[in-house]
Amino acid sequence: MARESTEPARPRRRAWRLSTTLMVLVAIAAGYWAWHHTDGLKTAVALLSPWSQRDKARPRSADLQPAIPIHAATVTRGQFPVLLNGLGTVQAWNSVTVRSRVDGQVEKIAFDEGQPVQEGDVLVELDARPFQAALNQASAKILQDQANLASANADLERTKTLVGPGYATKQLLDQQTATVNQLKALITADEAAQENAKVNLSYTTIRAPISGRLGLRTIDIGNIVHATDQNGIVTIAEIQPISVVFTAPEDELPAITRGLKDGPLDVVAFSSNGKTELGRGKLAIINNDIDVASGTIRLKGRFENADNLLWPGLSVTTQLLVATLRNQIVAPDIAVQRGPTGLFAYVVRSDQTIEKRDLEVGQIGGGLAVIAGGVAPGEEVVTAGHARLQPGVRVAATRDDKESAADN
Repeated sequence: MARESTEPARPRRRAWRLSTTLMVLVAIAAGYWAWHHTDGLKTAVALLSPWSQRDKARPRSADLQPAIPIHAATVTRGQFPVLLNGLGTVQAWNSVTVRSRVDGQVEKIAFDEGQPVQEGDVLVELDARPFQAALNQASAKILQDQANLASANADLERTKTLVGPGYATKQLLDQQTATVNQLKALITADEAAQENAKVNLSYTTIRAPISGRLGLRTIDIGNIVHATDQNGIVTIAEIQPISVVFTAPEDELPAITRGLKDGPLDVVAFSSNGKTELGRGKLAIINNDIDVASGTIRLKGRFENADNLLWPGLSVTTQLLVATLRNQIVAPDIAVQRGPTGLFAYVVRSDQTIEKRDLEVGQIGGGLAVIAGGVAPGEEVVTAGHARLQPGVRVAATRDDKESAADN
């Protein structure tokens, strides 16, 4: 009987335990939700509020950064040179290959290779004996024919005396007269031969036909030289003055000719890398035709070359000053930057912070740019240190204004 009364109670206890467990879980969940959305949130805010106030009091990170070092230049109003850049080759103003004008043996070389010479300096002496003998022979022939002429003149005078009384015929008088005239002509030919011999004798001393600098010689003492030799003896190149032949686009020819109306245009020659100035000169010649294959015209500049930095055959870069624009707003060309929307520059404001400005740029050349809009004279633009810049950052500027930009 007791066993039968306890069996039904076990399911009821199990159901009660299960319901109690569920109620506890629900209560815990409700408490966690309430804490998370009310007091917990307030507590978290209260805990974090000192940090929030501390963040408000803390300066921004940008204010903690040191000023970025840059270089800046002032935009000015001044002159702008219109320059044409080109490639050129240095050439001797005059060049001569010295050759012998007579055949002979070299007896003396009176120069050192590479030395400067003046017009008329002795370079080479040939064996003059054969030419001196020819001159002596021509001189002797003149004396012989002069003696014959004197005898013929005497005969002519006697014939004239005898013709009057009838002791000589008129025919004999004519013959004597012709003989005298023939001898006079022969003496004239002898004098020409004598002069030719003198000239040939003078050719045995070879002199410099122009002033300049000598090259490498092709002969030695004892060599036989001929008037027909093609290689010559030595070359002379005139390098003071010297010329630079360079090209310019055919489209620039009108501007060049307009510039020449005000006088010769200035030309500057630089080394092939464009870094070293080698000389300044003037435009001397514009070629008489345009190269249709390349669309360029050849120009020749004359350089005094006092320091001999220009040498025949040297490759150079050139700058031709076509015109000078006045009263232009100019800035260093390195201040002009290219961005996705076009050209711009970083402007240094009065509080030493950066502002980005879009630019309208005209011509660029000679280290300068003509500014058509975007900045005004007196403002400062960044010329170096662009990589770390953005609007609003603070900078420490070093000024490097170009004197040429401010030259009015």
